[in-house]
Amino acid sequence: MADRPRRLVVAITGATGAVYGVRLLQQLAATPGVETHLVVSDAASLTLHQEVGMQRRDVEALAHVVHKNRDIGASIASGSFQYDGMVVAPCSMKTLASVAHGLSDNLIARAADVVLKERRRLVLMVRETPFNLAHLRNMTVVTEMGGIIFPPLPSFYNKPASIEEMVDHSVARVIDLFGIEHALAPRWGGMKAAPGAA
Repeated sequence: MADRPRRLVVAITGATGAVYGVRLLQQLAATPGVETHLVVSDAASLTLHQEVGMQRRDVEALAHVVHKNRDIGASIASGSFQYDGMVVAPCSMKTLASVAHGLSDNLIARAADVVLKERRRLVLMVRETPFNLAHLRNMTVVTEMGGIIFPPLPSFYNKPASIEEMVDHSVARVIDLFGIEHALAPRWGGMKAAPGAA
């Protein structure tokens, strides 16, 4: 395993927030020693076009390996294939439910199931608001199985000047969860004293 690159599966589903998946792929493509495996759902193809003006093929060009969501025989569908984890960015409530209930009805859900059963890291950038009780219960179930629920909520302590900076901060935090070095966003350096504070 020491001789292989770090392998991460990136899945993009049809929830709003396709930019998170795109930015994650862009950053990982520029990171030496990281190999990405991408799965894009049919609904995500529509969202990518609507939100970021990209075609599926343009996004697939950012990944090292591309898998079709209906190909449940793909390498990433087996625990014997060595990869380090998976990020679903963004994660729809439908995909969350499939993962929570172990449906494995497409490659995204199956790969997530594999990550959980092999005790690897699964990060779901869930996108919905407000949450209903089914959403919350499904998030609890995934958390109890070892997954990480990561709503891409912006922070404001770094005083972001653009949407791009907000996106980069969330993506940076996700990359941190896999121990991959980056310089995508500034890190917290401690609270500055208020003027006149003792």
